[in-house]
Amino acid sequence: MAESLRGKLILASPVLRDPNFVRTVVLIAEHTDEGAMGLVLNRPAAATVGDAVPDLSWLAGDEEPVYVGGPVAETAVIVLAEFERPELAGALVEDDLGFIGADADDADRLDGAIRRARVFAGHAGWGPGQLEDELGEEAWIVESPLREEIFTVEPEDLWAAVLRRKGNRYALLATMPLDPSVN
Repeated sequence: MAESLRGKLILASPVLRDPNFVRTVVLIAEHTDEGAMGLVLNRPAAATVGDAVPDLSWLAGDEEPVYVGGPVAETAVIVLAEFERPELAGALVEDDLGFIGADADDADRLDGAIRRARVFAGHAGWGPGQLEDELGEEAWIVESPLREEIFTVEPEDLWAAVLRRKGNRYALLATMPLDPSVN
């Protein structure tokens, strides 16, 4: 494996035809020789946190959508959070960004520990060498995230916004219409 992409964004390029990932922006949470795991940041579901997982409403808000984190373990609930007290994270991606552990429904224990959170159903996953192969095929575009992008209030615009920020040929790519044959 080359350099770990942990904490980076990967954006689906037009080469990637898998309908699970067309125009997605994925935050890579773990990337080792054993594989990679990430969360799709720009696929809000129709269900709200209040409807789907009311015990987590205190974290993300009743009316916030649950996000489709990816096609793996679609019924598993994952909470990504920005921590005021990172020592309470179940696992960290960056210094103060990580996952809430088994105590996600313990509002008293986590009181004041979390700045903001987002609830995901499922995740994206790659086996050993799979992500590296896809990168070699230019299926993904790698970019460092801005924190506001991770918790964007406009997820439908995230793919194009990150490409525009990256600039040059990527900014042009952001303006291309979606190929109807992939959707």
